[in-house]
Amino acid sequence: MQVIKTSIEGLIELRPQTFKDSRGSFLETYNQPVFTALGLPDRFVQDNQSFSVKGVLRGLHFQKEPFAQGKLVRVIVGKVMDIAVDLREGSPTFGKYESFILDGETSNMAYIPEGFAHGFVALEDSIFSYKCTNVYNKAAESGLIWNDPDLNIDWGIENPIVSDKDQELASFRELYPQFVS
Repeated sequence: MQVIKTSIEGLIELRPQTFKDSRGSFLETYNQPVFTALGLPDRFVQDNQSFSVKGVLRGLHFQKEPFAQGKLVRVIVGKVMDIAVDLREGSPTFGKYESFILDGETSNMAYIPEGFAHGFVALEDSIFSYKCTNVYNKAAESGLIWNDPDLNIDWGIENPIVSDKDQELASFRELYPQFVS
């Protein structure tokens, strides 16, 4: 498995080896000994899957402690722009984000550690899958508004389809006023 580091410590892209022949293809999306050897979490307790039509934007979501979740995210079919925002107070990249194009054709994945807000926009009709290091807890649910002016995320799309719930998320400034000048 190829590991591609980002400018944010702990946030990585993974490219598994895909074996193709006339019958189709095969790849490993998770292997505990490999993850352990890479220093990644090797215990996932919940798997989630969503389907989004082209133009749907989901996020930016996170779970507060003690239910923070690390996520191994990938696209089974389609293509998305995936966004991870570092919310680890004390991190030198706090408030910064990285983006990935996750593609069902290349089967690349991203590991997003605990302490990050996460979201994506479907560039095509897409089936999105993710493994979580902790279970979902409604009381710990939180998020940041997708078009926050302090984060200034370039989603690469105009007029995304965003749920009412996600349109009402807090701003970065509301959640972290001590870090915004």
